[in-house]
Formats: sequence, C-alpha cells, structure tokens
Amino acid sequence: MSKASVEDIKLESQGLRGKLGEEISDAGLSHLPDESNVLMKFHGSYQQDDRDLRAKLNKEGKDKAWSFMIRSKMPGGRASAEQWLLHDDLCNKASGSIRLTNRQGIQLHGVLKGGVKEVISSVCHSGLSTMGACGDVVRNTMGPAAPIKDAVHADVQVLTEELSNRFLWRSTAYADIWLDGEKIEPNWEKGPEVNPDVRAVTAAPEGDDPIYGKVYLPRKFKIGVAVEPSNDVDLYSQDVGIVPHVVDGKVEGCTITVGGGFGMSHGQLNTRPFLGQPLLYIKRANVVDAIEAIVTTQRDNGNRTERKNARLKYTVQTMGIDAFRAEVQRRLPGIETFPAKELKLETVEDHLGWHEQGDGKLYVAVYVNMGRVDNKEGGPQYRAAFREIAETLKCPFIITPNTNVILADIEPADKDKVDAILAKHGVVHTDGFTRARKVAHACVALPTCGLSLSESERVLPGILDKIDPILRELGLADEPILFRMTGCPNGCGRPYNADFGFVGRAPNKYAMFVGGSIRGDRLAGLEFKSVLGEDLPGKVREFLEAFKAERKDGEIFADWFARTRTTGEAPTPEQFHIELAERTAKLAAQKVVAAE
Repeated sequence: MSKASVEDIKLESQGLRGKLGEEISDAGLSHLPDESNVLMKFHGSYQQDDRDLRAKLNKEGKDKAWSFMIRSKMPGGRASAEQWLLHDDLCNKASGSIRLTNRQGIQLHGVLKGGVKEVISSVCHSGLSTMGACGDVVRNTMGPAAPIKDAVHADVQVLTEELSNRFLWRSTAYADIWLDGEKIEPNWEKGPEVNPDVRAVTAAPEGDDPIYGKVYLPRKFKIGVAVEPSNDVDLYSQDVGIVPHVVDGKVEGCTITVGGGFGMSHGQLNTRPFLGQPLLYIKRANVVDAIEAIVTTQRDNGNRTERKNARLKYTVQTMGIDAFRAEVQRRLPGIETFPAKELKLETVEDHLGWHEQGDGKLYVAVYVNMGRVDNKEGGPQYRAAFREIAETLKCPFIITPNTNVILADIEPADKDKVDAILAKHGVVHTDGFTRARKVAHACVALPTCGLSLSESERVLPGILDKIDPILRELGLADEPILFRMTGCPNGCGRPYNADFGFVGRAPNKYAMFVGGSIRGDRLAGLEFKSVLGEDLPGKVREFLEAFKAERKDGEIFADWFARTRTTGEAPTPEQFHIELAERTAKLAAQKVVAAE
C-alpha cells in the first residue's frame, strides 16, 4: 500500500479501532479509505464493489457500487436454528443470498455501508461473532462436520470452541464500534485456563493483547481439527492441523501438523503452496497451550517485510521443521511433547444423505451447489427450504468444509417430513450425481472479489455439465475425483491438492493443475499454464482416458497419477529458498533506502 504499510496501520490503530466508528457512521462517505479497510477485516468484513458494474459506472462518471461482505464465525460450522434464521433475515440487508464458506462460516455479500453496524450487531446478539473472521489473526476454527455422538466428536467440538476463545483478539474496539460498548460473550464453551508458565514465555512483548500484541500476526492463521479417517477439513492445507488419538474411548492426545497453506502468485517461485508437516504429539490437556506456542512463534518469527511470504508455511520452510519444533517446545516449559503419530486420512468428501448419529437420531447432509443458498428461479429454493425446516423442526445447522449443510438431531419420525420439505422446494438428494460433482467446489470470485482474475463460482457448474458426460461415457461416474476452481492464485478454493485444479489467470483463462489427491495429502503440479474455460473439459478427458486405459484393479485416479506420471512444472525446494532469499533481501534493501 502506498500510504502506509499494513504493519504500520495495525501498529497505529489503537487496538484495531482507527477511525472505523466515525467513518462507518458518516453517511456522506461512500466507502472506507484503504487504511480503514485493512482494519475492517479484523472485524469480519471486506469492503468490495460490484465488478459487473465497474465499466458502466466508470463510463457514466459515477462512483463504484460499494458494499461489504460480512463473515460470521462459527467454530466447527455449528449454528442453531435461530442463528440460521437470523442470517436468512439478514439476507434482506445484503444481496439476497447466503454464501457458505469452505471454512465453515457464513458470508453475506452486498451489505451497504449504512447497514453494516446492524448486521454485525445482530450476528453478535445471536451468540455468534464476526470478530477475527478475517484479518491477521487466528480465523474460524474448523472441525469435522458429521454430528456423530461419540466421545471423540464431542471433545473435538469443544476443542474448536476452546481454540476460538483463546485466540479472540482482546481490544474493546469491537464492542465499542459495533455494540456501543455492550459486552457480549459468544455462545461457545469456555476455553481452558492458560498455563501461567506458558503465558510467561508466549506473552506478546510490549503489547496490550496477551497473544497478538500491538501488530497482531504477520498474516491470517488457519486451524483445522480432523477425526480419522475423514479429512473433510483438508488438514494439510491448514497453518495448523490437529488430529485426536483415542485410548479406551477417550481422547488421550493430539498429533499436530504445521505449515500448510495454498496462496501463491503466478510465475513467482518464491510463493507456492505447501502441505502441512508433522510437528509433535501432545496430551489433550496441553493442546490449546501448544497451539498458542505455535501462534506466538509465528508472531515473533514471521516475515513482516513481504506479505506474500508472511504465512506460517514460509516461517516453517525458512526456519526448518526441526528448528521450528524446538522453538515451540521452548515456549512450553514443563510440558512434555512426543513424536507425531502416523495419520490415516482417507477422503475430503462429505457423506451426503441420511445417516444415524449414534444416539437414536438422524442427520442429513444436503448438497448445496457451490455453497450458494438462494432461491433460484426454476431451480432449488434453498433459502425457502432451509427456513421452513428451521422454523418447523428447530434443528441445529452445520456448515461443512465442502460448503454443504447438515441438518442434525432429526427424529426418525421426522425423516419423511424433511424430505418432503426439501422436495417441495426443488432441493434434491444427490443419488444421480457423479461422485466428482458431489465434492467439486469453487470460490466466490467475480463479481464481488477484488482479487479475482477470472470467473469461478458462476462457471464451474457449467464446466461440470460437460465433464459429467465424459465421466459417464468412460464408466467413471462413481470414481472419487476432486475438481476445484479459483478465480485467482490465492487458493481460497483449495485447488492445489485437487486431482484437477483450475486457477484463474485472466478473463476465461485458467492454469490447470493435475495430480493432487481426494485424500488431500498431495500437491498437484502445473500441467498447462493457460487454458480457455471452454477447453478445460477436453483437457480433462485426455487424463481420464489415460486413467481408464492404464489403471490397475481398484486403483483410484490419484493413485494412478502418482504411479504413472510426474507432476507438472513446480519449483524445487532449492529454487524456492533461493528466490525467497533474493526477494527478502531486495525488499529489505528497498526499506532501508526509503527510510533514508
């Protein structure tokens, strides 16, 4: 940023306060200045404009069509029926739809500046929050979506809430701006007490916030908790991944992975996706303290010179996993750690349809096309269906990491009632879908994302319409093949560990990555630098035909690709470190010159 760096803005913000209160209330101000937009992210919102209207408005000499995206934070994707209904009501203050996120949150797009305070306040009064849903802090903590009633799933949900509580930023600015000073506690489980010995080591230096200090983290920080064998949270894509291990029916401890993350820039070797690496195993009582030690290690060692290299994945790569582990252990005085345990994760897919919870009740996972909950003319009336179910059955809602919706705690006697409501509103089960379509996902992209280089959410369904017949023709309709698309290389749709990842480069042009895995445990390689959108199905067909001809009995696409192909163009670790070092040195020199 030309006026002030993000680090300077955070430092001078008085606890993320800045001038947000005055500027949001100023009816004469059409949009927020850049500096305030940086701070707005910490409060759970991005300022955006309708890019479909940009050219027309510019030609007419008018201002952009400014609005805000507001993101609700819900650990493990959990929301009550009342909280779901509130968000449905708030659609009337937004664009008329709910966008489910692959971090198990809810986004409302198109909120006008005059309505922002009402929306955020309403979310908070429901028992949820937008605090830390965006910004350079720990984001919404993900957890397994299936509401299975056993000890491990119950403990994991508590853990997601403990982590959310521990890493909320502590400034009063949030309550002062959006709640007129009223203190509202989110409807989450109270987190465990901080080990005083750990806090003595991890406390932020010269900062008001005990964890984040005055400049918070170098970049966003993402945590996901998976229960074997499901990898629906895409564990290896997270800054920190957590997997509980059960002994005698109870969670004894957790294996922790670090350093996953998918953001990159086209053609820049010093930016690239990485999968998380095993760090350590630790007893359950010490897990939250261990995550604090990891977060504060990133706070103190992350790159604050270049935001493109500021995520934890680069800190781990620069320090090396052994040195990073040693630093985390140093920040856990008196707490024993152990070698990470082997993980067995099988698929990132949701288990769609009806299932037993284990307590005599049922849940149903409902497919939501690209996570967009609206009432389509001539199509599924998702909003109407979910509203009627929430009002009638008052059941909990769970947002899955694949942007579907789980309706939980359904009495067996109400199963037909739920199916009838869904059918009445055109929301169908996925019995006739290809397996690939059930798990395919796209980021929001145009028209609201300011970073998008190409379409994503609006075009992937049409591309799948052309890929589905190919899969059926080749007898592959039931094969677990993962397709993901993003409008830019930042990777919000997690394309870099998919079997096929389409990444926007320019309008209707996509880089095509191939060779990830439905398990989420392998990175894809760049096969084609630029492919027109209409040509993507043909490129996919080439790989699918080879797979059909060369596969062994029972071999899935991911395993066939690993056995028969090398991944496409990707930098070696040596290339990455060389370019990263050169880039960091160059930026440091520029900063010295600017200071002089």
